[in-house]
Amino acid sequence: MQVNFSKSPDGLVPAIIQDAITSKVLMLGYMDQAALEKTLAEKKVTFYSRSKQRLWTKGEESGNFLHLVSAALDCDQDTLLLKVHPAGPVCHTGADTCWNEENKDQQAFLNRLEQVIRDRKANPTEKSYTASLFAKGINKIAQKVGEEAVEVVIEAKDNNKELFLNESADLLFHYLILLQAKDFTLEDVINVLKERHK
Repeated sequence: MQVNFSKSPDGLVPAIIQDAITSKVLMLGYMDQAALEKTLAEKKVTFYSRSKQRLWTKGEESGNFLHLVSAALDCDQDTLLLKVHPAGPVCHTGADTCWNEENKDQQAFLNRLEQVIRDRKANPTEKSYTASLFAKGINKIAQKVGEEAVEVVIEAKDNNKELFLNESADLLFHYLILLQAKDFTLEDVINVLKERHK
Protein backbone atom coordinates (compact mmCIF):
# COMPACT_ATOMS: atom_id res chain seq x y z
CA MET A 1 0.00 0.00 0.00
CA GLN A 2 1.29 3.41 -0.94
CA VAL A 3 0.00 5.45 1.98
CA ASN A 4 0.47 9.20 1.63
CA PHE A 5 1.74 10.08 5.10
CA SER A 6 2.98 13.46 3.83
CA LYS A 7 -0.55 14.90 3.65
CA SER A 8 -0.50 15.41 7.40
CA PRO A 9 2.07 17.72 9.03
CA ASP A 10 2.71 15.13 11.77
CA GLY A 11 3.02 12.25 9.30
CA LEU A 12 0.00 10.43 10.73
CA VAL A 13 -3.02 9.03 8.94
CA PRO A 14 -6.36 7.99 10.46
CA ALA A 15 -6.92 4.25 10.86
CA ILE A 16 -10.56 3.20 11.13
CA ILE A 17 -10.91 -0.09 12.99
CA GLN A 18 -13.82 -2.32 11.98
CA ASP A 19 -14.87 -5.73 13.24
CA ALA A 20 -14.33 -8.22 10.39
CA ILE A 21 -17.39 -10.24 11.40
CA THR A 22 -20.00 -7.71 12.53
CA SER A 23 -18.77 -4.75 10.38
CA LYS A 24 -19.19 -2.55 13.47
CA VAL A 25 -16.76 0.39 13.62
CA LEU A 26 -14.83 -0.12 16.85
CA MET A 27 -12.47 2.81 17.16
CA LEU A 28 -10.31 5.36 15.37
CA GLY A 29 -6.57 5.62 15.81
CA TYR A 30 -3.60 7.11 13.99
CA MET A 31 -0.66 5.45 12.32
CA ASP A 32 2.68 6.49 10.99
CA GLN A 33 4.79 4.37 8.65
CA ALA A 34 6.39 2.43 11.52
CA ALA A 35 3.03 1.65 13.12
CA LEU A 36 1.63 0.37 9.84
CA GLU A 37 4.68 -1.77 9.14
CA LYS A 38 4.54 -3.29 12.64
CA THR A 39 0.81 -3.95 12.28
CA LEU A 40 1.25 -5.72 8.95
CA ALA A 41 4.23 -7.74 10.18
CA GLU A 42 2.82 -8.85 13.54
CA LYS A 43 -0.91 -8.97 12.60
CA LYS A 44 -1.76 -7.02 15.77
CA VAL A 45 -2.88 -3.43 15.34
CA THR A 46 -0.30 -0.89 16.46
CA PHE A 47 -0.94 2.85 16.48
CA TYR A 48 1.18 5.90 16.96
CA SER A 49 -0.08 7.28 20.27
CA ARG A 50 -0.24 11.07 20.13
CA SER A 51 -0.49 11.30 23.93
CA LYS A 52 2.36 8.85 24.63
CA GLN A 53 4.41 10.01 21.64
CA ARG A 54 5.36 6.44 20.78
CA LEU A 55 4.18 3.29 19.04
CA TRP A 56 1.39 1.66 21.00
CA THR A 57 -0.01 -1.82 20.32
CA LYS A 58 -3.68 -1.93 21.27
CA GLY A 59 -3.99 -4.49 24.05
CA GLU A 60 -0.37 -4.35 25.20
CA GLU A 61 -1.58 -3.80 28.77
CA SER A 62 -5.13 -5.19 28.75
CA GLY A 63 -4.53 -8.19 26.47
CA ASN A 64 -7.46 -7.02 24.30
CA PHE A 65 -5.49 -7.11 21.07
CA LEU A 66 -6.93 -6.28 17.66
CA HIS A 67 -5.95 -9.19 15.42
CA LEU A 68 -5.57 -7.94 11.87
CA VAL A 69 -7.66 -9.60 9.16
CA SER A 70 -7.19 -7.13 6.31
CA ALA A 71 -6.05 -3.60 5.54
CA ALA A 72 -7.34 -1.27 2.84
CA LEU A 73 -6.46 2.23 1.71
CA ASP A 74 -9.03 4.84 0.70
CA CYS A 75 -9.19 6.58 -2.68
CA ASP A 76 -7.11 9.56 -1.47
CA GLN A 77 -4.43 7.27 -0.04
CA ASP A 78 -4.55 8.98 3.34
CA THR A 79 -6.96 6.89 5.44
CA LEU A 80 -6.73 3.23 6.39
CA LEU A 81 -9.52 0.74 7.02
CA LEU A 82 -8.38 -2.17 9.17
CA LYS A 83 -10.68 -5.14 9.64
CA VAL A 84 -9.94 -7.05 12.82
CA HIS A 85 -10.96 -9.76 15.24
CA PRO A 86 -11.02 -8.01 18.64
CA ALA A 87 -9.83 -10.11 21.59
CA GLY A 88 -12.11 -8.29 24.01
CA PRO A 89 -13.62 -4.87 24.67
CA VAL A 90 -11.99 -2.21 22.51
CA CYS A 91 -12.55 0.98 24.50
CA HIS A 92 -10.46 1.78 27.59
CA THR A 93 -13.78 2.22 29.42
CA GLY A 94 -14.53 -1.48 28.92
CA ALA A 95 -17.14 -0.87 26.22
CA ASP A 96 -17.19 -2.90 23.02
CA THR A 97 -16.57 0.24 20.95
CA CYS A 98 -15.34 3.76 21.58
CA TRP A 99 -18.92 4.94 20.91
CA ASN A 100 -20.27 2.74 23.69
CA GLU A 101 -22.13 0.50 21.23
CA GLU A 102 -22.53 -3.24 21.57
CA ASN A 103 -20.47 -5.13 19.03
CA LYS A 104 -23.12 -7.73 18.32
CA ASP A 105 -24.84 -8.77 15.16
CA GLN A 106 -26.69 -12.07 15.23
CA GLN A 107 -26.69 -12.27 11.43
CA ALA A 108 -22.93 -11.86 11.41
CA PHE A 109 -22.62 -15.10 13.37
CA LEU A 110 -23.76 -16.91 10.22
CA ASN A 111 -20.80 -15.39 8.37
CA ARG A 112 -18.47 -16.73 11.06
CA LEU A 113 -20.15 -20.14 10.94
CA GLU A 114 -19.70 -20.24 7.17
CA GLN A 115 -16.00 -19.52 7.67
CA VAL A 116 -15.72 -22.42 10.11
CA ILE A 117 -17.52 -24.76 7.69
CA ARG A 118 -15.27 -23.60 4.84
CA ASP A 119 -12.24 -24.30 7.01
CA ARG A 120 -13.49 -27.81 7.86
CA LYS A 121 -13.89 -28.48 4.15
CA ALA A 122 -10.40 -27.19 3.29
CA ASN A 123 -8.62 -28.59 6.37
CA PRO A 124 -10.46 -31.77 7.42
CA THR A 125 -9.72 -33.51 10.69
CA GLU A 126 -10.89 -36.93 11.87
CA LYS A 127 -12.75 -35.48 14.86
CA SER A 128 -14.82 -33.02 12.81
CA TYR A 129 -18.42 -34.00 12.12
CA THR A 130 -18.57 -31.39 9.37
CA ALA A 131 -15.43 -32.72 7.69
CA SER A 132 -16.86 -36.24 7.85
CA LEU A 133 -19.94 -35.08 5.94
CA PHE A 134 -17.79 -33.50 3.24
CA ALA A 135 -15.85 -36.77 3.00
CA LYS A 136 -19.09 -38.72 2.40
CA GLY A 137 -19.98 -36.54 -0.57
CA ILE A 138 -22.84 -34.45 -1.88
CA ASN A 139 -25.45 -37.22 -1.79
CA LYS A 140 -25.00 -37.77 1.96
CA ILE A 141 -25.02 -34.03 2.65
CA ALA A 142 -28.20 -33.51 0.61
CA GLN A 143 -29.82 -36.50 2.34
CA LYS A 144 -28.97 -35.01 5.73
CA VAL A 145 -30.57 -31.68 4.75
CA GLY A 146 -33.71 -33.58 3.71
CA GLU A 147 -33.82 -35.47 7.01
CA GLU A 148 -33.44 -32.27 9.00
CA ALA A 149 -36.16 -30.55 6.94
CA VAL A 150 -38.59 -33.38 7.70
CA GLU A 151 -37.77 -33.11 11.42
CA VAL A 152 -38.49 -29.36 11.32
CA VAL A 153 -41.88 -30.04 9.71
CA ILE A 154 -42.71 -32.65 12.37
CA GLU A 155 -41.76 -30.32 15.23
CA ALA A 156 -43.67 -27.42 13.63
CA LYS A 157 -46.89 -29.41 14.10
CA ASP A 158 -46.30 -29.65 17.87
CA ASN A 159 -45.98 -26.93 20.48
CA ASN A 160 -42.52 -27.66 21.83
CA LYS A 161 -40.59 -24.45 21.18
CA GLU A 162 -37.22 -25.89 22.24
CA LEU A 163 -37.45 -28.92 19.95
CA PHE A 164 -38.63 -26.81 17.02
CA LEU A 165 -35.78 -24.30 17.41
CA ASN A 166 -33.19 -27.06 17.81
CA GLU A 167 -34.36 -28.84 14.68
CA SER A 168 -34.42 -25.51 12.84
CA ALA A 169 -30.81 -24.88 13.89
CA ASP A 170 -29.84 -28.36 12.67
CA LEU A 171 -31.50 -27.67 9.32
CA LEU A 172 -29.79 -24.32 8.87
CA PHE A 173 -26.40 -25.76 9.83
CA HIS A 174 -26.67 -28.63 7.37
CA TYR A 175 -27.97 -26.29 4.67
CA LEU A 176 -24.85 -24.14 5.11
CA ILE A 177 -22.75 -27.29 4.66
CA LEU A 178 -24.68 -28.13 1.49
CA LEU A 179 -24.07 -24.63 0.12
CA GLN A 180 -20.32 -25.00 0.76
CA ALA A 181 -20.33 -28.43 -0.85
CA LYS A 182 -21.80 -26.80 -3.98
CA ASP A 183 -19.26 -23.91 -3.72
CA PHE A 184 -21.92 -21.35 -2.82
CA THR A 185 -22.51 -19.15 0.21
CA LEU A 186 -25.55 -17.79 1.99
CA GLU A 187 -24.82 -14.47 0.29
CA ASP A 188 -25.49 -16.08 -3.09
CA VAL A 189 -28.94 -17.13 -1.87
CA ILE A 190 -29.58 -13.68 -0.39
CA ASN A 191 -28.74 -12.11 -3.74
CA VAL A 192 -31.41 -14.25 -5.42
CA LEU A 193 -33.94 -13.13 -2.81
CA LYS A 194 -32.96 -9.49 -3.34
CA GLU A 195 -33.48 -9.86 -7.08
CA ARG A 196 -36.91 -11.35 -6.48
CA HIS A 197 -37.80 -8.52 -4.13
CA LYS A 198 -37.28 -5.81 -6.77
